[in-house]
Amino acid sequence: MTISAEPRHGLGTRLAALARVVELGQGRVDPELLEEATQLLLRAGNRLKLSPDHTVVALAGGTGSGKSSLFNSVSGLELSPTGVRRPTTARTHACVWGLDGAAPLLDWLQIQWRHRFARASALDKGESQLHGLILLDLPDHDSIRALTDNEADRLITAADLIVWVLDPQKYADAATHRRYVAELAGHDAVTVFVLNQADKLTPEEQAICVADLEELLGREGVANPKVVATSATTGKGIDGLKAVLAESVSARRAGYLRLEADLDKLMLRVAKDMPDLLHVEPTVDGARRAGLTDALCDAVGAAAVGEAIENVYGVRSIDWVGWPYARWGGLFRPDPLKSLRLGDVKDDIRTLVGGSVRAQPAEVDNAVQALSDGLSQGMPVIWQDGVRDAARSRSGQLPKVLTDELGEIAPPLDRVPPWWWLGKIWQYLLVLLFGAGLGVTGMIVAYGAFDAGVPPSELLGDLGVLPWVLLMMISVLGVGLLSAVASRNFVVLAAGTERDRLERDMRRRVSTVAQELVVEPVERELQRYNDFHEALNTAKY
Repeated sequence: MTISAEPRHGLGTRLAALARVVELGQGRVDPELLEEATQLLLRAGNRLKLSPDHTVVALAGGTGSGKSSLFNSVSGLELSPTGVRRPTTARTHACVWGLDGAAPLLDWLQIQWRHRFARASALDKGESQLHGLILLDLPDHDSIRALTDNEADRLITAADLIVWVLDPQKYADAATHRRYVAELAGHDAVTVFVLNQADKLTPEEQAICVADLEELLGREGVANPKVVATSATTGKGIDGLKAVLAESVSARRAGYLRLEADLDKLMLRVAKDMPDLLHVEPTVDGARRAGLTDALCDAVGAAAVGEAIENVYGVRSIDWVGWPYARWGGLFRPDPLKSLRLGDVKDDIRTLVGGSVRAQPAEVDNAVQALSDGLSQGMPVIWQDGVRDAARSRSGQLPKVLTDELGEIAPPLDRVPPWWWLGKIWQYLLVLLFGAGLGVTGMIVAYGAFDAGVPPSELLGDLGVLPWVLLMMISVLGVGLLSAVASRNFVVLAAGTERDRLERDMRRRVSTVAQELVVEPVERELQRYNDFHEALNTAKY
């Protein structure tokens, strides 16, 4: 393994995609993961805008590992207290090779001014390869102070490169490996393991310890562990450690590699239960729209309303185009409108429709659920629930909105078609002709048969004309009846047309309401799903 491995291209693009994952994953992804992603974005944004010419290397380790002694050996100065005076490091110390541009970075790391040191002047001769290094000596992660102070954890998260300092006695400490080392699996390019105090081991013992440590790290997911044996006391291995650090510093890539490693690990967790790529059609197809409209029309009883209007249309036409004598005879029969409980159709017709349209909530809910279930097949359960929630987000308004919308439909039954006027005039002309025939018949009988006096006209006294008058009257009755039958047929056709018009109008309104209250929220959720997966895959790779 080499620290200078090239970082993956497109870190900025991946971070932008991660921001979209956080935005679109609200309510669909574990809130803790989203919070971690948010913190990563904040940390990445802060780190990338600070000095790219400096590499932050954190020396981390437990009490007694010799971490501070190693820090002093690498820096060449007695900067961090060691030994009896202070057996544990209380606050982070920083040694900087090249101060230009380092101050904002140190401020972000929250390193106190009195604990900042610089390598300058002649002391740096021969160490120009470390120019740009910010070396941190972290507080001991297992000290009493660490129980109440998370400074070590914070800087382990923020550092570009982590150097774990282990000692021969506790290099396999379970707590350290479980809490820290295992969490850095996949960070091979930005993690170095130092087996310090190697002077206490024979060459054979050192080789055994190094091999055992590498095997242990491999089991914990560190595929290619970089292990360096050192002795802060004798200086053994210090140059080798400096070479590793110099390689990272000169490459100026550790910060990018650390962020990418953090991003890789986070995305594995975010995408754990997500398919690699499951694209869904973001628009509801015409067949499903029609199915939803049909179901909602059934829920509001559109067909029943259309049938009622058709019946009312036919009954009302009798007043206009029916044979008057038959209608007058019907006055002695029960009113069919009253039997339908429709009231006076000459009143506001909207009362009829408004009272007839009542959307059934259960049927509406079934129609909405059928749509969402069909569209979300194959999606992860949490996203299926999201589609259902989107479909139902406004479905509670559906019954009332449908009732109100359809209640506004006013069939033009209060408007008389022109041909009804013509039919009525024609029928009353026939009634007048028949009445005139009756009058002429009476006068012929009176003047011709009973010699009631002098007729106004010779024809009115001629009994021979009577058969022709009677024939005329029969013909008038026949024409009237034929006219009534023909008109009735036309009325049936017109009533069917009116029913079709009303049902089309109702269906159009139902479709509009369904589009606004159901389809659009569902399509937004489907598009959100596609956008989320596109962002997820961009952030992963």
